[in-house]
Amino acid sequence: MSASHTIKLSIDKMSCASCVGRVDRILSAVSGVQRVAVNLATEEATVDIAGAHLTPEFLAQEVTRAGYPAQVINARDFEDPQARHSDRAHALARRTLLAVVLALPVVVLEMGGHMVPAFHQFIAQTIGVQASWAVQAVLTTAVLFGPGRAFYALGISALLKHAPDMNSLVAIGTAAAYLFSLCVLLFPDVVPAQSQAVYFEAAAVIVVLILLGRWLEARARGHTGAAIRSLLDLQPKIANLETAEGVIPVDIETLSVGDIVLLKPGERVPVDAVVTEGRGHIDESMITGEPLPVEKLPGGLVTGGTVNGQGSLKLKVRQTGADTVLAGIIRMVQEAQGAKLPIQTLVDRITHWFVPGVLAIATLTALLWMILGPEPVASHALVAGVAVLIIACPCAMGLATPTSIMVATGRAAEMGVLFRKGDALQSLAEVDLIAFDKTGTLTVGQPELSELTVSEGYDRTEVLRLIAGLEARAEHPVAKAIVDAATRHGLELLPGRDVTALSGMGIEGVVSGQFVLIGSDRLMKDRGLETTAFQNQADALSERGHTVFFAAIDDEVAAMISVSDQIKPDAERLISGLVSQGIEVAMITGDRKATAETVGRQIGINKVVAEVLPNQKVDALTQLRGADAKIAFVGDGINDAPALAYADVGIAIGTGTDIAIEAADVVLMSGNLQGITSAVSAAKMTMRNIRQNLFWAFGYNVVLIPVAAGALYSGFGILLSPQLAAGAMALSSLFVLANALRLRRMNRRIA
Repeated sequence: MSASHTIKLSIDKMSCASCVGRVDRILSAVSGVQRVAVNLATEEATVDIAGAHLTPEFLAQEVTRAGYPAQVINARDFEDPQARHSDRAHALARRTLLAVVLALPVVVLEMGGHMVPAFHQFIAQTIGVQASWAVQAVLTTAVLFGPGRAFYALGISALLKHAPDMNSLVAIGTAAAYLFSLCVLLFPDVVPAQSQAVYFEAAAVIVVLILLGRWLEARARGHTGAAIRSLLDLQPKIANLETAEGVIPVDIETLSVGDIVLLKPGERVPVDAVVTEGRGHIDESMITGEPLPVEKLPGGLVTGGTVNGQGSLKLKVRQTGADTVLAGIIRMVQEAQGAKLPIQTLVDRITHWFVPGVLAIATLTALLWMILGPEPVASHALVAGVAVLIIACPCAMGLATPTSIMVATGRAAEMGVLFRKGDALQSLAEVDLIAFDKTGTLTVGQPELSELTVSEGYDRTEVLRLIAGLEARAEHPVAKAIVDAATRHGLELLPGRDVTALSGMGIEGVVSGQFVLIGSDRLMKDRGLETTAFQNQADALSERGHTVFFAAIDDEVAAMISVSDQIKPDAERLISGLVSQGIEVAMITGDRKATAETVGRQIGINKVVAEVLPNQKVDALTQLRGADAKIAFVGDGINDAPALAYADVGIAIGTGTDIAIEAADVVLMSGNLQGITSAVSAAKMTMRNIRQNLFWAFGYNVVLIPVAAGALYSGFGILLSPQLAAGAMALSSLFVLANALRLRRMNRRIA
């Protein structure tokens, strides 16, 4: 193992924010653990560990020993979250149904008389009150130690370890009602006559309602993982492999790099591959969000999971399994869904003390009722204390943030916006300024040679041949524009030697025995070469948005060159959309100031930083940041990677380089700039959703704990029953989940 790495654990039986906090503390206490993020919605823990001595299996054992069964997740395997929650939902449905069957007679026997007085008399005259209580005791025992036994196994274990959780609250509350009722049944002389009432139905119904809430919660959590399920469904199971015996269907897991696969019309591409034969159009909308199919010719790259149109293609496998683009997307979404946002820190601090605080409040409530309450004192104290324990479940607090992240990042991925880091949601929602690289980001990134003016005494064709020969060794889009122009003129390109790229300035080398230097006017001046003869023409071209530079041959300025790059058609709409949201925009480019300002004016950017070398982009961002503004940077090139990493949020265009994408926090899977608007809007909607969830989760407890304790009794005679408390607790979690699921309705293109 490496010195520092990340592992993931799947953790079972976490039910609330207190469980999350306990698992977090257990893992954090292990020597060698650097960072822990425990997620209730995904039921996973992401752990950064240092040193080879600490194994994932050891961490899993530590968590399991604490009562939360844990397993190591293989980073290259993908688990279907919907299937996991579906299995749990089915198990909970069976437990809930059994609890209902056992509890229903208890409710009828005890509560029937309150609803129909004649029924109470019927019971008394037939089997008798004591026999009725005995039947209720037997059935309630079956409920508590059958379907409800997990509450006691986990809750009491947590209590003994001085780390009470939601299960502890349920165990104490139901046990109090159950044991009090048993005392009334078995030892009536111990309990005052005015307090001789049984609450078996309260204990049974609490278990039923909490199980019902957990069942509905498991079903809802399954929907939060729908995006991962849809991404997994994109991967076909079978491929048509070409062999010496002909084409045969095989499982895609058996494919190897270099295999030849036949892709029929309408089929999904099985794995990442390159077209070797045929011509067709591939629908890549599931990956990029772009609605129009993309034409594929021999040599074209195709991505696993995309859909073939009418053509038949032969493909050569490039990548399989966990190395495919789709697998990488699923992995990134899962990592983002497991992230802990800064806002979660507040929740963690509160929930650390929440359950002990509730236990203290419930104890104080019972004592106050015993001292100050009206008759029957014991009954009132029991009802109020149990109601406080049951209603104060911190489930909603634990689910408030992770469920919103899970739904939002999954839905954004379906829209072609990939949040590589979950905390980028909060950072992007708080961004004050977004800075853009120009070439390939705001522009198409395919410049064309627009002007080539040579100095007196130089032949235009010869100059083009020499500079194209040198630029053929470069990878910049401007270099490609020159090489393409020479190719169109049918010129033979002689390879350059001793070629040196001058970062952000130009390139130099020897072509056909002549020293050739290509670069900006600044580079020419640094080498003592004058470009004044071209100044007026260069200024005019710059004002039209062209990029201007010069070529020198054997230390003499031989030509002025200009290229033009078309502005992306959606750039102006993007900028106006961001400005309307109150976000400042800026552009950073190595172009001359006049060129940059012209492009800025055309698309509505007033803040332009020009003539910036690649290694100066971070400095430019520092200047734009000002005192404490949060900034995002959008780029696509290798030289954008430092700026992408430095910004509070780095946004990479998915059509750019792998290095830029790896350095970014957010990736637009297509070159469509409207994805930035979608990303910003999705981030703001998600944070708004999280705040709504937290407001409800905290507000619910702030308001209802006093009500459960009896705050309304003296003025209105209202004392909340434990059954209603259990129902309200279940509804609080379901409200949070339902609110988070609203994020699934985010449109494919958010305005």
